[in-house]
Amino acid sequence: MVKIHDSLFLLPEDGEPVKASENTPQIQAGRTKTMAYSILKAHNTSGNMDALKIKFDALASHDITYVGIIQTARASGLERFPLPYVLTNCHNSLCAVGGTINEDDHMFGLSAAKKYGGVYVPAHMAVIHQYMREELAACGRMILGSDSHTRYGALGTMAMGEGGPELVKQLLKKTYDIDIPKVIAVYLTGEPAPGVGPQDVALALIGATFPSGFVKNKVLEFTGPGIAKLSADYRIGIDVMTTETACLSSIWQTDDVIEAYFATHKRPDAYKKLKPGDMACYDGLVTIDLSKIKPMIAMPFHPSNVYTIEELNKNLDDILHKVEAEGNAQLDGDAVSLSLRDKIVNGKLSVQQGVIAGCAGGTFENIVYANHMINGRGIGSGEFSLSVYPASQPVNLALTDCGVVSKLMTSGVTLRTAFCGPCFGAGDVPANNGFSIRHSTRNFQNREGSKPQNGQIASVALMDARSIAATAVNGGFLTAATDCDPSYASPKYFYHKEIYENRCYNGFEKPDTSAELKLGPGISDWPEIQPLTNDLLLKVITVITDPVTTTDELIPSGETSSFRSNPLGLAKFTLSRKDPSYVGEAAKVQELERARLEGKNPAILSRELQNVFFILGCMPEFDGQKLEDIGIGSAVFAVRPGDGSAREQAASCQRVLGTSANFANEYATKRYRSNLINWGMLPFLCEGVPFKKGDYVFVPDILSAVKDSAKDIPAYILNGSEARQIPLRLGELTDDERRIIIAGCLINYYRDSSN
Repeated sequence: MVKIHDSLFLLPEDGEPVKASENTPQIQAGRTKTMAYSILKAHNTSGNMDALKIKFDALASHDITYVGIIQTARASGLERFPLPYVLTNCHNSLCAVGGTINEDDHMFGLSAAKKYGGVYVPAHMAVIHQYMREELAACGRMILGSDSHTRYGALGTMAMGEGGPELVKQLLKKTYDIDIPKVIAVYLTGEPAPGVGPQDVALALIGATFPSGFVKNKVLEFTGPGIAKLSADYRIGIDVMTTETACLSSIWQTDDVIEAYFATHKRPDAYKKLKPGDMACYDGLVTIDLSKIKPMIAMPFHPSNVYTIEELNKNLDDILHKVEAEGNAQLDGDAVSLSLRDKIVNGKLSVQQGVIAGCAGGTFENIVYANHMINGRGIGSGEFSLSVYPASQPVNLALTDCGVVSKLMTSGVTLRTAFCGPCFGAGDVPANNGFSIRHSTRNFQNREGSKPQNGQIASVALMDARSIAATAVNGGFLTAATDCDPSYASPKYFYHKEIYENRCYNGFEKPDTSAELKLGPGISDWPEIQPLTNDLLLKVITVITDPVTTTDELIPSGETSSFRSNPLGLAKFTLSRKDPSYVGEAAKVQELERARLEGKNPAILSRELQNVFFILGCMPEFDGQKLEDIGIGSAVFAVRPGDGSAREQAASCQRVLGTSANFANEYATKRYRSNLINWGMLPFLCEGVPFKKGDYVFVPDILSAVKDSAKDIPAYILNGSEARQIPLRLGELTDDERRIIIAGCLINYYRDSSN
């Protein structure tokens, strides 16, 4: 089905991959023949293909992120948007949540598009990635988005999802700086069986690659004869989910199918044939035999927790018991428990809800196929419900034109607008103990909107729209589409571009500098952040020993999105689902640092700190140390933090509460580590779990260590009456990253640079 090959490979033109080694003569030349290399080279401004400085062709943000990005860029000297910047409104679209806050953000976005020359897509018009596919993607382009699922590789565009500060850099005409990434070939053969959809292929790929980290921070390059058997929507459905493999980006070879896609979308000039050069060299290979993919399901609480639906149905009790145990281990500390085996009814798994939505599920073909599976049959009047969210108004109108909408509605399916809510817990929240199957992007805990800290728990499994529809007509009992009549023929898709022309604001290259930004009462500027001190004293206030910590656990999604434009308001939710004591403990440490900055002795406020200062004073190597000059901050330890969303608030919320560092064995994604750096936080690496909650860690001469690119950084855990030395590392930092950390954050760095 999906196989991983951890070796160098060469790909002959019109041939199968050939295993190679570093001694193979074609290796060096072959590395320059990948599609990824060619696109990166065309966008690199450094003149050095080992150390890239990328300038993108376009940017994209939604209404959870664009206010903070524009406020950060504005504080750093923004005058106009130098490239197309699309502001969509697909996350905070439920304007009743939080009073006027969400619509205030939208009005800010529209005013910013006018003032700085941006593109504004009103609420309910399109989810961010569907709009970018329809209007901005093009073969050979690069697009940067402040959403982790920024993936347009199937359309020949290398796209990346990063935290907001990376978009700020582009708005300020700076660059995206990375070492050239490794490239993994994904070689497709065969043809999917009827009833097997793109989510099935994607989940199989995620399940095979994510646990080992095989493709982490690498580029996936899709090639092989199997691609020709896939429609554009099918390829897009696989591609958007590559984010969950932890790869950096993706790119696909293009053909007449993609040429037709751009012609349909009235942008024929966007097409260019892309394919690897003869004997292109790859750093690894993933082979997928599409004919062997079966309908899949990703069980709570991760897209990589995959089974075939057939396997699950055959071993229901055993697998559900295992999933319950794994899930409850993640919910440790919450007054709830995941319950799945109670949903076994007469040997079948009963499902309470189905959702087809967003950038992954809401495409034309997915919804048409779901309608075919339902075929006018009612979905029943019991617990099970099915909601469908077309990904854009053009998709919605095309579905209406061909009669799909009326047929779905007649069957009892509810049709919604273009909204990303079901992907992050702000729409279609099931009842307590409910089990929801969704063709969306993630199934982390609380992604369906439940609140374990309040005694509420529901769960999500990811599936393809085809099998969700099959489940709907089978009374809500889990069913694979291949167990029904999966034959299918899609009606022709007609794109109504005039929808956007009649409603969206396009001000690119037409900024109105006299326009005023509309700042609602929930929109706040960033608080002042201090630069790095020479010595740093950190109190470890949270210790997370889970194998992986998601950004949802660092800052919850869902209803908290109403506060995304208020840094201090949002920060009150930091780690609320993982360590409810974090905010209070961080505030206590921040009070000590504020006292120090005001010229007071912070030890007066804390007997604990008096003891720490006494220990330091007794250490000969720190004789004469001016304790009042030591910066004080809090720190968080997690084994592998940062999986999931690109949103920078996972880091900035810690920073505005005075957290100065993270400790980790490794960082789950590049984007989370970049977010830490851009907010002036030290991304320390350490071995094992050397800390316990409440430990103080003294890091002397950290300013010099950052300036001098020190590899090993000595630090001291101060506990009781002793100091124990431990080694820390920061990993590789670019010159700009070091300067940003020293300045205290990206805002300070650019503000200082302009003076």
